[in-house]
Amino acid sequence: MKILLTGFDPFNGEKINPSWEAIKRFPKMIGGANILKTKIPTVFYKSIQKLEEIIEKERPNIVICVGQAGGRTDITVERVAININDAKIPDNEKNQLIDTPIFEDGKNAYFSNLPIKAIVKEIRKNNIPASISNTAGTFVCNHLMYGLLYLIDKKYPNIKGGFIHVPYIHKQVLNKPNIPSMSLKDIIKGLKIAVVTSIKFYNKQDIEFSDGKIS
Repeated sequence: MKILLTGFDPFNGEKINPSWEAIKRFPKMIGGANILKTKIPTVFYKSIQKLEEIIEKERPNIVICVGQAGGRTDITVERVAININDAKIPDNEKNQLIDTPIFEDGKNAYFSNLPIKAIVKEIRKNNIPASISNTAGTFVCNHLMYGLLYLIDKKYPNIKGGFIHVPYIHKQVLNKPNIPSMSLKDIIKGLKIAVVTSIKFYNKQDIEFSDGKIS
């Protein structure tokens, strides 16, 4: 089995991106599966293009894309990606797409087919905060997640894929008072649990428990 893990390069003035800081430290194998690691540019469409190139070359069984969600307190496993670009800030090539569809022939939204509930439950069992997120935003993280699920829908139906957001790591918030962060060690541990759980549930239904939101 092959598992593709992606993280982003830094954006919006940050010097590091915890998603790539975590992914680049992964071993070459986990749970008997080969681990492939790729850094994705925080750029509209180039991000999807790079993802598709490596999927086409490597044909992974599972794809987990990871991104930074500064301000979140926990590891958040994304449920859904929506077919919209609405950038509050420019990407790393100064593109600022506003109110444009990602793909004209795509669905309004695509749902992750990773075992998102099982992943959250297992991460929490290891005393690391985690939850289901119902919005991946409208910047390049949502863009990439939507692109991945679009590719799964159109070309690679046997791939299991989705997206996980991670908080800032501690050194990113030294000059950001009252902004939450998580240790890189816990982020790596949580993501490894996500990988192992995705392998375990590759041919199984996700578990059921309520992790919904009132608003």
